[in-house]
Amino acid sequence: MQKVKIPRTVDPGKAAQKRLDYDGIIQVSLLKRLAESVASVKRDAQVTLSFGLDEQRLVVISGKANIDVDLECQRCNQVFAYECDVEFTYTPYFSAKSEEDAPEEYDLVDLNEYGEVDLIQLIEDELILGLPHIAMHDESECSVDSNNLVFGELPTDVAEDKPNPFDVLKSLKK
Repeated sequence: MQKVKIPRTVDPGKAAQKRLDYDGIIQVSLLKRLAESVASVKRDAQVTLSFGLDEQRLVVISGKANIDVDLECQRCNQVFAYECDVEFTYTPYFSAKSEEDAPEEYDLVDLNEYGEVDLIQLIEDELILGLPHIAMHDESECSVDSNNLVFGELPTDVAEDKPNPFDVLKSLKK
């Protein structure tokens, strides 16, 4: 099956009524914020989306996204390949009542002024959140040993000369 471009926006209510499924790509050129967050983006994002209604008759947007990026290791400053896989489930936010009705496993997504969801932004947000907080190789692959990460030595005389700030409270105890 041929991969198609994911539409930029979609009306989630209409798509859920039709039970639409998308299996396609998002071009690297559309993922500008992700490109700023990583060393480089290697390929287009592979995306699968499904729209439907759950048992409560809530509109549900569920899907998966996958992309290959290069990250800079924070230990050795070398670039390494990372595959970012994310899964997500959303329901549109209409009012405070929709927030109360939504199960905990659903994230809420805001609609634009036309009542549509920006799918590119939504998926890009998920991919950015799927990146590691601190990008590092596995220790076996990293050129820097984690035992050698301390720079300099702590002076021993400074720690001994400081008075304890809680010594004042001892006098209050008596």
